[in-house]
Amino acid sequence: MAVNLTPLHDRVIVKRIEDKETVKGGIIIPDSAKEKPMEGEVIAVGGGKREKGELIPLDVKPGDRVLFGKYSGTEIKVEDEEFLILREEEILAKLSGAAKAAKK
Repeated sequence: MAVNLTPLHDRVIVKRIEDKETVKGGIIIPDSAKEKPMEGEVIAVGGGKREKGELIPLDVKPGDRVLFGKYSGTEIKVEDEEFLILREEEILAKLSGAAKAAKK
């Protein structure tokens, strides 16, 4: 990542993972009609959430692949790269190594 972003508290920076485009039957779907993927790779994580004066670290770390809701987070664009800033609670699941390999 060429951009240096540091999220605060319990926020996570995610880069969406785009599916490879496959065309069936010669129909090409324009980018504006495609749904955005709900899977991404964690780029950076904040320091953690404070509860009752105690710092609770996040369950995700940079490099993890995660699933998130369709309308979750805030989209940002930095140096022509698109990222998503999410709270940790908006992340629905972490993909394990077996799930990552199965998707390839």
